[in-house]
Amino acid sequence: MPISEKKKYEISDLLEIMALLRSENGCPWDKEQNHKSIRNNFLEEAYEAVEAIDNEDSVLLREELGDVLLQVVFHAQIEQEAGRFDFSDVTDELCRKLIERHPHVFGEVHVRNSGDVLKNWDSIKQKSKGQETFTQTLKSIPVPLPALMRAEKIGKRAARAGYDFPNASEAFVSLKREAAELEQAMQQNDPEGIAEELGDVLFSCVNTARKLGFCAEELLDSANAKFIARFEIAENLILADGKKMTELSAEQLDFYWQKAKKK
Repeated sequence: MPISEKKKYEISDLLEIMALLRSENGCPWDKEQNHKSIRNNFLEEAYEAVEAIDNEDSVLLREELGDVLLQVVFHAQIEQEAGRFDFSDVTDELCRKLIERHPHVFGEVHVRNSGDVLKNWDSIKQKSKGQETFTQTLKSIPVPLPALMRAEKIGKRAARAGYDFPNASEAFVSLKREAAELEQAMQQNDPEGIAEELGDVLFSCVNTARKLGFCAEELLDSANAKFIARFEIAENLILADGKKMTELSAEQLDFYWQKAKKK
């Protein structure tokens, strides 16, 4: 039976389809791609899957997980063609990693709670990657991560070395200190100093959020959504008054913004 006529497909079919698309008689676009050309596709598909999770949309999540899997299979096929590894090597290494990092399931290690599990995971991971210093664990955090998420991970890993604020209040004190340094740089009209201090403020915000038990990335997502919602209300109020946003002064726009906030 031709693969295009099957009633139910499995992972082996997906691998076969990808190999066909990349073959001599396959798809011109698929054949042209390499790791870098489809790099951003991987990020976009992952974010779309996360959006489906946030929206609790199981139907969409099923589709987006498939798109993420496609990216994995695509990259594995490129590597197979280069003779370095194939998809089975990916699954083999993953299974071995899961077994190694769950000694409380596959070995004799005893854990009391999920905290012990995470501590063991980090210890085993650090050992397997040959990381002998805490600095190496910080440097291993992927640079392409969203900056807020990466900053949170840096803070958490630094905390394992005891390099952390004792509480949220002390983190907030540091935030205010960084804000004061930013203000000073602005008063001095120092572009480089402003950029540096503004970065320190953002990093301090992440640390404060972390010590308060929040994820800075999620907080900013919520703030973005709130801004858009208020912006829409303000724009509708302006349009209802027969005006255009681009024709209003800053004071007039703020007037409508305050009205939007009350709504």
